[in-house]
Amino acid sequence: MPATPTIIGALLGLGTQMYSNALRKLPYMRHPWEHVLGMGIGAVFVNQLVKFDEKLKEDLDKMLERAREANERRYIGTVLTCSDISWLQFLCSLFCHTVASFSHNKKNTLHSRSLLCDAIRRVGSVS
Repeated sequence: MPATPTIIGALLGLGTQMYSNALRKLPYMRHPWEHVLGMGIGAVFVNQLVKFDEKLKEDLDKMLERAREANERRYIGTVLTCSDISWLQFLCSLFCHTVASFSHNKKNTLHSRSLLCDAIRRVGSVS
C-alpha cells in the first residue's frame, strides 16, 4: 500500500514537469534533474496527503465518539418515554389505592389521594 501513493506522486511530478515543458514548446526531457526533482516533490506531496487523510479520519472518529458520549450523558436517563410515563402513572395509582386501603382516617386518605392524583396529572401533562 505505501508504494501506491509514492508511484502516483512520482508520476504526478513527472507529468507536471513534462506538461510545463510542452506548454513552453521545449523538448520534454530538456533538464532531466527537473524531472527527478518533480518526481520527488510529487511523491512526498501524495504521501503527506495520505497521512493527513488518515489523521483526519482518526480525529473525526474521536470527535464523533466524544459527541456521542456527551449526548448520552446529557439525554440518557433524563428523557421519559411514553411507556415510562404510563408505568409511572400506574405506580402512582397503585400507591394511591394502597394508601387508601391501609389508612384508617378518611380525611388523610382523601388528602393523600388528591395529592397523588395531582402528581399523576402533572406527569401526564409532561408527555
